[in-house]
Amino acid sequence: MRNAEYNARRKEAIPQGVATATNIIASRAENATIWDVEGNAYIDFAGGIAVLNVGHRHPRVIAAVRDQIDKYTHTAFQVVAYPPYIELAERLNALAPVDGDAKTIFFTTGAEATENAVKIARAATGRPGIIAFAGGFHGRTLLTSAMTGKVSPYKRGLGPFPGEIYHIPYPSPTTGVSIEETLKALNFLFAADIEPERIAAFIIEPVQGEGGFHSPPPEFFQALDDIRRRHGILVIADEVQTGFGRTGKMFGIEHMPIKPDLLTVAKSLGGGFPISGVIGRADVMDVIGPGGLGGTYGGSPVGLAAALAVLDVIEDERLLDRANVIGHRIRERITQFAENKNLVKITGLRGPGAMIAFDIVDEHGQPDGVEAKRVCSRALEHGLILLSCGQSGQAIRILMPLTVEDETLEQGLNILEKALTAVAREAA
Repeated sequence: MRNAEYNARRKEAIPQGVATATNIIASRAENATIWDVEGNAYIDFAGGIAVLNVGHRHPRVIAAVRDQIDKYTHTAFQVVAYPPYIELAERLNALAPVDGDAKTIFFTTGAEATENAVKIARAATGRPGIIAFAGGFHGRTLLTSAMTGKVSPYKRGLGPFPGEIYHIPYPSPTTGVSIEETLKALNFLFAADIEPERIAAFIIEPVQGEGGFHSPPPEFFQALDDIRRRHGILVIADEVQTGFGRTGKMFGIEHMPIKPDLLTVAKSLGGGFPISGVIGRADVMDVIGPGGLGGTYGGSPVGLAAALAVLDVIEDERLLDRANVIGHRIRERITQFAENKNLVKITGLRGPGAMIAFDIVDEHGQPDGVEAKRVCSRALEHGLILLSCGQSGQAIRILMPLTVEDETLEQGLNILEKALTAVAREAA
């Protein structure tokens, strides 16, 4: 059956609210390549939206999953506990960049993780308020949609949302928002809407994912650390997209001069299998009593087995170093693209490690989301899966597996250059 036939069936069977960035239908995948049902191969620069840092179907992940399936697939941890849950919690606790001892609880999705982090923060502080950032993405449940700092398409027509969620600007050289402007907005919030003594936590992505791969200067986190200590406010680092090697560190927050109280993790933790979690200071994590946290599928034995293998792969294949090597090569090529007058105009190259983005802009230097989508479309025609993001949809984000072969990486970058060239010719 062809892609078009499946897409016609999809239109009849599935609501339009769940969108798909491409029109191809996957048949199989290995490492950094996906084949569609028609046998066409595509280099994957999306990585399942940062889920596949160790690639599609890494042999060690698949072997661990098969071994686990042969034992049991589900008991519900709240009914009968099992070793992988305890083993993975121990390993993440040892890796966690928090002050003192850490503890970990597991869920299924990133939204579950961020929502439960808020529950824990509110219980630990006895306060209701949560401060999030413009452009941030934290999930699609009602609470996590409320925290997400982008109206369309995540909030439009879907309210009302839970209260006591507040947004301030996200400071970054590439958003044009200074630290001073963000702190001024925070002080205004404290003066006009809610006193700091009623704020439970800040929730912040060390590098914004859907928001466009922006990251604050380290000095902002120093200021945030001072504010949280002064007012007893917790800091939640949303590591759902930045975690597990993508930025060249195990966690993105490790680039910054702050130790968070809680971290939310998901995506690449499971290497393609559903698993998420909240890691945090033990004294904070233990505030909620027995039965107050959990979920029927939270901490699936299959996802846990995959995650344990993922941590082994990251360590044994030195993927933190690999992320920096890949990132250096990508920056070299994109810098060359930006200097080439025959390509679409690009600017704003940014991102740590292999979490890289750049903006497509028009002749006046303004963000151009329409052209960015066209670049992704032309890339797909040549065999490259590419995603856009950002407040205006102008950013091209690059999230290939960290295990990508050097030759495949170069092929993908060559296709990206072709797409940028093709769109420039169409606009001429």
